[in-house]
Amino acid sequence: MFDLFFRKCPFKGEFALFGGLQEALGLISHFKLSDEDVEFVRSIMPGIDPGYVEWLRGIDCSGIRVHALKEGSACFPAVPLLRLEGPLAIVQLLETPLLCLVNYATLMTTNAARIVKAAGPGKSLLEFGLRRAQGPDGAMSASRYAYAGGFHGTSNVLAAKMLGIPVKGTHAHSFVTSFTGLDDLTVRGTGTTVKAEDGTEHDLAAQAQACLAELGFGATNEGELAAFVAYCRSYPKVCLCLVDTYDTLRSGVPNFLAVALALHRLGHKAVGIRLDSGDLAGLSVSARAMFVAAGEKIGDASFDPAKFVIVASNDINEKTLAALNAQGHEINTYGIGTHLVTCQAQPALGGVFKLVEINGNPRIKLSQDIGKVTLPGRKQAFRLYGKDGAPILDLLAEAGAPPPEVGLRVLCKHRSDAKKRCYVTPSRVELLHHLVWADGKLQAELPSLHAIRTYAQEQLALMPAACTSLSSPETYKVAVTEQLHTGLHDLWSKESSIRELE
Repeated sequence: MFDLFFRKCPFKGEFALFGGLQEALGLISHFKLSDEDVEFVRSIMPGIDPGYVEWLRGIDCSGIRVHALKEGSACFPAVPLLRLEGPLAIVQLLETPLLCLVNYATLMTTNAARIVKAAGPGKSLLEFGLRRAQGPDGAMSASRYAYAGGFHGTSNVLAAKMLGIPVKGTHAHSFVTSFTGLDDLTVRGTGTTVKAEDGTEHDLAAQAQACLAELGFGATNEGELAAFVAYCRSYPKVCLCLVDTYDTLRSGVPNFLAVALALHRLGHKAVGIRLDSGDLAGLSVSARAMFVAAGEKIGDASFDPAKFVIVASNDINEKTLAALNAQGHEINTYGIGTHLVTCQAQPALGGVFKLVEINGNPRIKLSQDIGKVTLPGRKQAFRLYGKDGAPILDLLAEAGAPPPEVGLRVLCKHRSDAKKRCYVTPSRVELLHHLVWADGKLQAELPSLHAIRTYAQEQLALMPAACTSLSSPETYKVAVTEQLHTGLHDLWSKESSIRELE
């Protein structure tokens, strides 16, 4: 029997969100070596036992049982994410692929959740990491687990198609710079007309120029205005323009407002702008002030540019978000790529896969580093809740032992420090591990990605705020029962050598 777990929460925090279960079960359900695979193994292992070759041809996971946390669960060090029982050789072969599937997924889901929390309530988060991800597989995984961790959309169209994630995005700087003036709209066949809500055709470029003057703006970059006209002709109801190609406040925002007003008068509605460089806080405040001033100048209650969305991108991470919040800003939405999908703050989770029992005998790995001593034996985990409805701690117990009972006091001990112990009288007891694979098939219907995302958000909302805090968080307790504590230390004593002093 093996446990897959991690020893330390990522990003110097005190919580993680479990990701990767569905992909792990996908691996297990299809785990088999083809004849080509077996022949390759034979080719790189001269003198290999023919019996082993034949054994390889027949391996599968029909004899394996898997218990796991629910995907999206708040999870903590030492509590197994997965518990696998089955033939030693086969389960051992699963170590590397399972860690590959679970480590990044859990890290990425947690990173996304932290960034959502850092952005603050009411903000939308968009995953913009496709171009910076670690290859196409990394990009798809990043989109999946960013959404599971609480992001609201992705620029990855394939992820939207395959996973059902809302797809969001804007045009590029190159789209703006590809226009040199309004004449390009005719020369390139783009045209300048747009259909109003009543079905009539109107010259959007001419109306935008008139609105520019009406709003009191001076000369702006005409190529940028042409680009916005072209873009808004294609997306008259969801127009969101990138405004920092030339000069954000002197050209980009005025050009956007002119096109937005022209669209409004044709029965359409622009969405807002995106800032991708410069002082994001200061520019957002100035842009919002320009929106308000434009609304006041027009004096049409139905045209309320003060409510336009401001999206910000440009190498944003947790520290950037904290700084923006400290400065004060008018940003509604963030597009985050590099720091999200590459997990730059911590590139790996460090989950491990350890043998904890064989033939019914508990096994232990010892180390001079106390944190690396494994918990032997088959275990199950319970989450104990207090009177306020919030979790108090996770309690590891021997599998098959009677679970803690609501209203009855239970002794909870630290696995290695005898001085650390407490009594808990739970108001609710939740079994965390569930059988997900046995007899060669899934044991329960797997939730959708949307359901996993919702569950992860519920988990974060349920956990103590001090535990999920991004600055100076408090450690969430993981304890063991008296029985498990005794078994651990008895085996520890048995397997460790005794020094002789002379």
